[in-house]
Amino acid sequence: MNRIAGMRRLALLLASALVSLPALARAAQEPAMAGMDHMHHMQQQLPQANPPAAAAPTAQQHGAHQHGSHGLAIGPAGQSYELRFIDAMVEHHRGALAMSEFVFDIGVPGVGSLAKQIWRDQLQEIKAMGQWRKAWYPEAPVYPVAYLPGGDPNSIEALTRMSPDQIAGMRMMESLPSKSNRVTWFLEGMLQHHGGALTMARDALAKSTNPTILRLARNIILAQRQEIIRIRQLLQHDGLNKPQYFNYDALF
Repeated sequence: MNRIAGMRRLALLLASALVSLPALARAAQEPAMAGMDHMHHMQQQLPQANPPAAAAPTAQQHGAHQHGSHGLAIGPAGQSYELRFIDAMVEHHRGALAMSEFVFDIGVPGVGSLAKQIWRDQLQEIKAMGQWRKAWYPEAPVYPVAYLPGGDPNSIEALTRMSPDQIAGMRMMESLPSKSNRVTWFLEGMLQHHGGALTMARDALAKSTNPTILRLARNIILAQRQEIIRIRQLLQHDGLNKPQYFNYDALF
């Protein structure tokens, strides 16, 4: 009996010890966690050498869609430059066509007529560039091409097919407007979109040797400048006059 009672007492002691293990483990972890919390708090208080940039405003915060301005690089000068410029500008113009169609019949004075003018002018330039491409580069692929970093800028064979991301970057239209914000979305977006065209046209003036491309680039700069001024007037009529509306004046 004494032996059985002893075994029972041993079993109870073991069970008690097992139940206590999690609590002991937590107790052991608490000082370490407290130390980590303290270190985290200290890190938050310490000044950062390179603080992260503030998050970009959302479309809802702006009241209009944020149009992308990245992905406009055409690459270095060379014998394939004009082909690359044509393909890049055609895709850029297609973005403007798509944006314009959202406000064709918006019913806001000046906005619909501006959109239709942009649509007509840029469609005409798309057609002209398509004809030049066929005449100058009959051996080029039918799909749009782009410069491959490190490649030969004088060789068409060294070019790569423009990726969907590159096409989207050229078109500068990352998402769609809502019914309530499409006027501001179009006007602010087209300001930035025209700024992209100015950037590309200036690039062509610096790198192209083709008189037709140089003339097109100068015409683009003149037209985009006039339309940017007109867009700013429409935005000011609605009480909008932001500093970023003047970002591209140096390219006029």
